[in-house]
Amino acid sequence: MTLSNKLSLAVLGVSAAVLTVSATVAIAASPAETAIATRHANFKKMGGAMKVLKDQLASGSIDKVQAVAAAKTLAATGRAQAGLFPNGSGPSSGVKTEALPAIWTNRAAFDGAMKTYIAQADKLVAVAGTGNAAAIGAQFKAVGGACGSCHKQFRADD
Repeated sequence: MTLSNKLSLAVLGVSAAVLTVSATVAIAASPAETAIATRHANFKKMGGAMKVLKDQLASGSIDKVQAVAAAKTLAATGRAQAGLFPNGSGPSSGVKTEALPAIWTNRAAFDGAMKTYIAQADKLVAVAGTGNAAAIGAQFKAVGGACGSCHKQFRADD
């Protein structure tokens, strides 16, 4: 066996080991861990989008492109969030989460709160396109109210 063949086999062996470890790590994440991590990342995205709008409203200068993008992020991410609370992804999973058991024990109320949020975020998308700071501000408050209402019922305080 030539040195080149030996090196090729060594590289192949190391690659296989890396793939095995990577696959094991990917498999190790439970469905609850995946759902919780994804919804946490999405909530951070939503917070960032809210900050963009809040900063524009505070400055009195609306950048329609940025405002629409932020509003679309809020609406799309809210839709995604609605599906990220499967059974078994709450506090009983043993994974750290701020989601309260009420999400699963009062699912109809939670689903209703998510629908309200999505409807308010959709309205924000439409209003953001106008560039009208007063209208955006009013709808921004409505979206924030929908967030707060859900948090009061379904999120543990830090």
